[in-house]
Amino acid sequence: MLILQAERDALLKPLLAVTGIVERRHTLPILSNVLIEKKGGQVGFLATDLEIQITTASADELPGEDFRLTTSAKKLQDILRAIPDKATVTLEQLDGRLTLKAGKSRFNLQTLPAEDFPLLSVGSASDASFTLPQRELKRLISQVQFAMAVQDIRYYLNGLLMQTDGNQVKLIATDGHRLAFASADVEATLPKAEVILPRKTILELYKLLQDSDDEINIEVLANQVRFSFGSTVIISKVVDGKFPDYNRVIPLDNDKIFLIERLTFLHALQRAAILANEKFRGVRLVLAPGKMSILCTNSEQEEAEEELEIAYQGGELEIGFNINYLLDVLTNLPADTLQMAFGDSNRSTLVTIPDYSNFKYIVMPMRI
Repeated sequence: MLILQAERDALLKPLLAVTGIVERRHTLPILSNVLIEKKGGQVGFLATDLEIQITTASADELPGEDFRLTTSAKKLQDILRAIPDKATVTLEQLDGRLTLKAGKSRFNLQTLPAEDFPLLSVGSASDASFTLPQRELKRLISQVQFAMAVQDIRYYLNGLLMQTDGNQVKLIATDGHRLAFASADVEATLPKAEVILPRKTILELYKLLQDSDDEINIEVLANQVRFSFGSTVIISKVVDGKFPDYNRVIPLDNDKIFLIERLTFLHALQRAAILANEKFRGVRLVLAPGKMSILCTNSEQEEAEEELEIAYQGGELEIGFNINYLLDVLTNLPADTLQMAFGDSNRSTLVTIPDYSNFKYIVMPMRI
């Protein structure tokens, strides 16, 4: 039975929006599938890993019968990708199999019953709700996501803290060695609420956000957060745990302060990093009046040295860092100029943007 006929991209684009969370091997085979549902002219696609659920729909109204089925998300994605652009794709369903035809190509895929597909039960009561331009949320996430931990036993660090308070939303990430903070004003008065969003949710959300002024609605529900934008809805469980008090780690009395051009600093570090120790990734910064030296050495006794002129007249200081922690922040900030505030060689360094209080980055030193 013919159930759908459409141009390739009308199916591939919404399918790609949901398949990022699908695991290839799962204890529940149906979780490797995507739920495809046609109601009226709209074809909806839904995927879940039982922690996150993403739903989206085709942009165009498509002719054909209403139906619900599940089939392998990755196989369907790979087939559609391999079909030429602008090709017309027909889908037929018969005896538990989905037949996909395009030109002289033909593929038979297994299906599993749509009624067996597990859906997240979504809370209805909202603790906080606000909207932001997609561009703004994408910018906020880009300024902090690199500081999230990866597979840390302190599971609450493998994600990102989102706080609402008054007219502000704040995002904070830390892996215990560095911390990134970014905030934005919203046109709402929000209650005090905080949730930890899983790393996977943040990475998928960032991938799907457009660099546009189109709005995204964010709702904090009981143990869940819902992101709605365009025809896409992401529902994510939150991480159960207590995030550390980030205000306690922000150094307030660092007195060795100067401004530096972000790209100048970034390029010097990238050059020096070529000879950094591959395991420890250490870099030494040496401050002196009017200049900063960047020094990297490795186990082969090779050395790289860069010297930058800076408007600094304070005391001398030598301090070591993991060079990747500096490269991360310099790569992800849109500002032309940064302010660096150092204390002593054992104290965390604070990186900020001049005349802009909505971003902070704290990085701990390392012994080299």
